[in-house]
This record gives sequence, structure tokens and C-alpha cells, in this order.
Amino acid sequence: MARILVTDGMDKKAAAQLKEMGHELVEQHYAPEELKEELKSFDAVIVRSATKVRQEIIDAALETKQLKLIIRAGVGLDNIDVPYAMENGIQVNNTPNASSASVAELAIGHMFAISRYIHISNVTMRNGEWNKKAYKGIELAGKTLGLIGFGRIAKETAKKAHALGMKVLYTNRSGAKEGYDQYTFVSMDELLKKSDFISLHIPFNKEAGAVLSTKEFEMMKDGVYLVNCARGGVVDEEALIEALDSGKVAAAAVDVFEEEPTKNQKLYTHEKVSLTPHIGASTKEAQARIGEEIVDIVKNFFA
Repeated sequence: MARILVTDGMDKKAAAQLKEMGHELVEQHYAPEELKEELKSFDAVIVRSATKVRQEIIDAALETKQLKLIIRAGVGLDNIDVPYAMENGIQVNNTPNASSASVAELAIGHMFAISRYIHISNVTMRNGEWNKKAYKGIELAGKTLGLIGFGRIAKETAKKAHALGMKVLYTNRSGAKEGYDQYTFVSMDELLKKSDFISLHIPFNKEAGAVLSTKEFEMMKDGVYLVNCARGGVVDEEALIEALDSGKVAAAAVDVFEEEPTKNQKLYTHEKVSLTPHIGASTKEAQARIGEEIVDIVKNFFA
């Protein structure tokens, strides 16, 4: 049976199942230098977003060649040097199906928050302020939502937005998708120009950098609303702050940041920004589904 390290926590039921299957489970978070040493004695490691498995970590594990499997308990793999691990005989898996509904619900929730001033009125009322006249919002129904990326989470978001009466546009590197005729595939430029709300659903590519920066903000409608529950870095934070200050962006919702925990005080104190601390997949239901996927991955890999 396998010796498995869980660095960022996991669903208790799933952990119990792995132990029942005979695997040794160690649930402990390590700093990078400690992780280099500890990983040498494990067959598999399960991480979330907090633990980074970079080349130097993998190199250390390769000294004993015991590590055979890395599991990302979530969707994004940008905290793992996947090609390098795979080239060196270490399998990398994620759990792509588990959190789609949860992240989509958070994105929609943020749209309600910024369109109806829920985010800021919740703060000002606690300060004893009654700013009723200042908080004239807009309805989601009848507005155009542009989705950048059209994977599992974006499709869930589209379904929920469509049910609310929104017109949905999407752009995707692989082109239009069959079976989604209720939504409209457009180019990136057209999406930026036509959308009242824009929501990102793409991974972060370090080499490519931000997908939305000054040039892209200039193409958007005046008073557009922006939601990022995808990955930190896909939106240039400084360019976003400038767009918020100028009024180009009416309000933004941000769940993911260039640096986490974020130290960007201009962003996290901005009255036009609705904030959450990277909680897209943080529901009981999503974590249970992630746990189920992890159990299946481990079961199949070490069969």
C-alpha cells in the first residue's frame, strides 16, 4: 500500500476511505524546504493551491524515486510543474469535475453583489451609514454576460446566467462548442466590446501573462462589471484598479489574486471591489466530490 502526504487538508470521509483501503495517510503542511526532504519518503502527495510543487521540490523527491503520484485537489494545475513531473515518471492528476457548480455559484453570487451594491452596503451599514440613495443598482436579467473560456465551470455559469435571463456570449481557444446553441460564440474583441458583465474561466499562463490588461479594458463598454473566480494573474491588478478609478469598470469581483494572501491594499480596500479569499471550491458539497475523485484516482493508480 502507498504512503500518502496530504499537505493542505482534505475531506474527512475521503481520508477515512483511503485509510480503510490500507494506505498510510499523513496530513501535514510543510514549508518548501521541509517539503523537499519529507517528500522523499512518500509514494503520493495530495495538494490544494497553498502547496507549490516546483522543479526543485520534484528534484528532491527524485533522489529516492519513491514519489509516483501528485494529486491536485481542485482544477487548476498552475502550482505544479506538470510537464517536468511527467517527464520524470511522476503522474499528475487533478479533480476537474468536482467544483464546477460551486465556482459557478460564487461567480453568479458576486455578480449580484456588485450589481446591487451588496458588497459595500454590508460594510457601510455596519459603520452606521444609511446610503440608500447612493445604491441604485442594475438587474442581471436582460444584460449580456461574456465568458472568457468555456470549460466545465464556464458552462455551469452560462446555464445559471441564462436561467436568470442573461444573454450569454463566450470565447474559447478551440472555437464554438456543439450543443450550446443557446449561447453565442464570438471573438475575444467582440466579447470585450459587447458584454455588460465579463467573467473569466481560464488557467493562468505565466509566459503569456495577464489576459486582461490596459489594452483590453479600453475595449470594454464604459461601466462594465468584471468577475474573476478563475486564477490570479489572468487580470492585471494595477490595470484593473486604474479602470475602476476611471469608471471604465463599474465594479469588480475578485476571488483570486496575483499573490495569495494578497498584499495589494489598493485592491482589497477599493469600494468598487467585492472580495473573497479564493473560496470558489469551498463548499461542503464540492469538497466531498473532490474527496471522492481523489479516492478513485488513488484506487486506480495503486491497484
